Amino acid sequence: MKQRILKFLVSFILMTIGTTFVFAAPDIKDENLHYVISYKWGLIHKDAGEATLSLRNRGQNYDIMLAAKTKPWADKFYQVRDTLMGKIRKSDFKAMSYTKIAHEDGKYGKDVISYSYSGKQVTGVCKRYKKNKKGEVSTSSKTLTASGPVYDMLSVFYYLREIDYESLEKNKVLKATVFSGSKAETITIHLVGKEKIKLRNKAEREAYHITFNFTTGGKKKSSDDIDTWISTDSSHIPLYLTGSLPVGQVRAYYIP
Repeated sequence: MKQRILKFLVSFILMTIGTTFVFAAPDIKDENLHYVISYKWGLIHKDAGEATLSLRNRGQNYDIMLAAKTKPWADKFYQVRDTLMGKIRKSDFKAMSYTKIAHEDGKYGKDVISYSYSGKQVTGVCKRYKKNKKGEVSTSSKTLTASGPVYDMLSVFYYLREIDYESLEKNKVLKATVFSGSKAETITIHLVGKEKIKLRNKAEREAYHITFNFTTGGKKKSSDDIDTWISTDSSHIPLYLTGSLPVGQVRAYYIP
């Protein structure tokens, strides 16, 4: 399953709105959020992976981590054992550091981003380490810059949960920047509206339906549209996600 399982899995986190909204940085208690990822193709619908997102209070910062892995049957096609770690400042939720450790399909990679801020200008120094199946190692470094709100795959998640979705206009499009290990991507978010959805346990929940995608260079699309449903209660937990693959579809469910 070389069809970007991890990217869809962590894409729950990549739906931030940016500085368009006013919010008060909350005092978040330690928590663990669990997700199951399934693969759907025709009549086939099978769980393919799982992920846990955790937050811990550490002085003036929050330490956050996402651990993701494929299930044994999916390992035969494309094994994923990935960990994303980050540190965000409690006072304003700005990202301080980000690390991605990836074990995918017999290859190893590690990306580390260190942030610095000067006014609205954000700089991310990205260091990359890769080892292929033959054991060959390569290293590189890149500096990314952007103006305005900038996030990574972890730091944006808790912004997402503080947005006042009731104040958003239906069909409004919003944008922000996301730093990865090698590039800066633009995320475009579109609020569809409120909908009733059925969870994995058949319970019905009211949710905000959001679609989003990523582009590079301001134009080139780097992923298909992804649909996400976020709880309308104060927790604003992403409850359900769907995204298209070259063959079939990936679906992710929040498991209370």
